[in-house]
Amino acid sequence: MCNYGDLSNIRALIRKMDVSKSTKMDPRKMRRIIAEDPEWNLETVSPLTELCIQSIIRSFHTRPVLNELLPKHRTLLLSLLPTATPISVTGPLIEEESYWKRCCQVRWELCDISCYDNCWKRMYFERHLEEALETFVPLDLSSSMHIDGMKDIVSLLELCNPFVKRLDIKQLLPSDRGPPPIEEEDTESLSELSATHKPRDHLDIQYITKHMTNLQELHLCYKVRNCGMNFEWMLFQFTPTDCKSLCQAVKTSQQLTKLRLHHSQVADDQARLLISYLLDNPVLKELDLSHNKLADGAGRALSKLLNGHSQIHTLDVSNNSIGGQGGVAIGHALANNTHLACLNLRLNRLGDEGGQAVVKNMIKNKTLRTLNIAANDITEATAPVLSEVYIIIIPLV
Repeated sequence: MCNYGDLSNIRALIRKMDVSKSTKMDPRKMRRIIAEDPEWNLETVSPLTELCIQSIIRSFHTRPVLNELLPKHRTLLLSLLPTATPISVTGPLIEEESYWKRCCQVRWELCDISCYDNCWKRMYFERHLEEALETFVPLDLSSSMHIDGMKDIVSLLELCNPFVKRLDIKQLLPSDRGPPPIEEEDTESLSELSATHKPRDHLDIQYITKHMTNLQELHLCYKVRNCGMNFEWMLFQFTPTDCKSLCQAVKTSQQLTKLRLHHSQVADDQARLLISYLLDNPVLKELDLSHNKLADGAGRALSKLLNGHSQIHTLDVSNNSIGGQGGVAIGHALANNTHLACLNLRLNRLGDEGGQAVVKNMIKNKTLRTLNIAANDITEATAPVLSEVYIIIIPLV
């Protein structure tokens, strides 16, 4: 027999199940407040300070606001500010290393801050400027595009000037006003091409030294990297115009302490001209002309440099073609020089004549601490001289 109490309970349970089904079908019945916005939720609104900072970030490139913020808000803004913000805005304004560290790590995979005095901002500006100079293509001086391009370079140099102390330029692109590409059937020699075609000059280095008043080290390489199938000998030429512009640049620079011109096919006469502009330079401490085409003429010019008012303490002319006469001249200069501490003559052609002259005059030199004359066609005839000098020098070290 059916119990009415149980029946009422069953009916109540059925109604409850129907209600739960209907609420599952209609999410609106689950809320106590039905908003007009169907995407309305119960999440809290962001603090007003965060909303203001987000607004500042959106308009930072046109209306930068930073110094007016409290320290905690300034830190939050710099942690959220995009690294793609123009450096013309961020450079003069932001000093915090945390922001520049983030910029460097986003842009470059390898970041060795020890090469930049542990300064992330200096690293970013130096590498950014190096990439811009390495990809710059000089145009015809009379063209409007060349004038506009140089304006952009000058503006970038002036912007980076306060933060750059060293530039390591691994390639310089030649101008595009040179000769057309050589066809496969063309059998002209390189000398014939040089006589019939105008050389393709590179960026005038005077622009760099003129606008970079804090530049202390300049590393240059007049070649094109990764040229592949577009290889031409004219991509690896240090032209007379390039030589003259570099000479004027180092002459007018009063703060450059290190100059490195390597892997640039620098000829003997060009090296002599460059060294002549360094004779009375009281600032330059390190000179690197390695991996070029220096010969005896450059060796004699270097002897004048070492005998003059130069303050150079490190000289590297390795992998050149300096012969016996050039070695003799450098050797005589060592006897009177009082500043040189490191001399690298490796991979030249000194022979016994030049090698013995360099070694003998080491005895009279009181400052030289490192000498490398390896791979110079020196034979056993020089061995007695080396042994004599070794006996004299070792007790003095």
